[in-house]
Amino acid sequence: MEEWTHLPKDLIELISKRLDTSTDLLRFRSVCNSWRSSIPPKPPRLSSNSFKILPNDGICHTSLGFSLFKRRIFLIGLPNSHNQTDPQGWLVKVEDLLGKKHLFDPLSRCRSTSLPNSLPRVLDLMNLRIRELGHEYVLQHVSSSSFTDAGNLYMEKVVMIWLNCETEFVLLTIHVSGRLAMFKSGDKRWTIINEMPSPFDDVFVYKGRFYAVDGTGRTVVVALDTDLGLVGNPIFGGDKKYLVESKGDLLLVDMYLTMDSDEGLSIDDDIVEYLVQYMSERTVQIKVFKLNEEGKSWIEVKNLEDQVLFIGDDSTFSAPASDLSGCKGNCLFFEDNFFYSREEGDDGSVIGRDTGVFELESGCIGHLRNFPDYSKLFWPPPDWVASTSLEVQNQNHLEELMIEKRR
Repeated sequence: MEEWTHLPKDLIELISKRLDTSTDLLRFRSVCNSWRSSIPPKPPRLSSNSFKILPNDGICHTSLGFSLFKRRIFLIGLPNSHNQTDPQGWLVKVEDLLGKKHLFDPLSRCRSTSLPNSLPRVLDLMNLRIRELGHEYVLQHVSSSSFTDAGNLYMEKVVMIWLNCETEFVLLTIHVSGRLAMFKSGDKRWTIINEMPSPFDDVFVYKGRFYAVDGTGRTVVVALDTDLGLVGNPIFGGDKKYLVESKGDLLLVDMYLTMDSDEGLSIDDDIVEYLVQYMSERTVQIKVFKLNEEGKSWIEVKNLEDQVLFIGDDSTFSAPASDLSGCKGNCLFFEDNFFYSREEGDDGSVIGRDTGVFELESGCIGHLRNFPDYSKLFWPPPDWVASTSLEVQNQNHLEELMIEKRR
């Protein structure tokens, strides 16, 4: 149809309801004035003044409560990338904090503060191809003066389910004790779920339900009344377990870790306990399993085909390799868990915290910097970001995704 602006309003509304993310809706409304007037903008679920969460005894005694923030992971590319022999893309995580957007490393909790001078203050979504690959929720302490990240000392990854037309919600996280903790909107206290044969490693939302996996691979579905139901028996093996969805299947990523000192640093065994800040857990092997729901078992996967898995601190997600720059399928990106202080390079890249790459077919594992084609996806931002992005006067073209440098 040539006259897109003349589509019936009920058809436009039907199409908008099938869009998966707020970014898709944003671009949909930006097509023309008639579409924009037919579909109201989706109000943000989270704002800087929403969801002050009161901690209960056993969770935290050092703050006024928690505030909940959302971060989204975007793949940004050129509109004609599919027609190029070398598709270009840039993976970035964005947080809206107190009305300002901040950039983060896609897989870690590290905020990028040293942004290139060429990076524009505003990205024009009409000149770029935007896809939302995933999102995460973060709890931050509310003190008398500011928001702090101290909550990470008490809680790990947080996942959320929305209820009743998105007016009520439920949170699930892992307490410092290794037990699960649940919070329902309107409550004043967290509920600690005491059932814990082994400390939990990860929580996840799959097909609208909470799932949790412990250090043995035992996986449970967590009901809203806090009852736990076994869906996957233990596999043992590795040291850290993660859950991720890929092509509709629930996968378990099992990481084998070893304790290493920082590269180039020799430490005598007798004083290791006094120099733990120089130590890091290095990932040396990874296995991937797919859930067999009928047998309540995990089946090892040797080939992810075109899929690429991303394992981060607060979120896990997947994407087809055909959408990513310089990537082939059947591989996995992950964050190594370093204990020592992290610094940033001149280009904003993180020193002391490395993204790792694992290729399932070859079993090759190493730092991202050893895979030049893959590293283009992360940092620094491609030159075309600056060349294709212009200051946009029409606020309706932006509405939500404006990336502003910290000053």
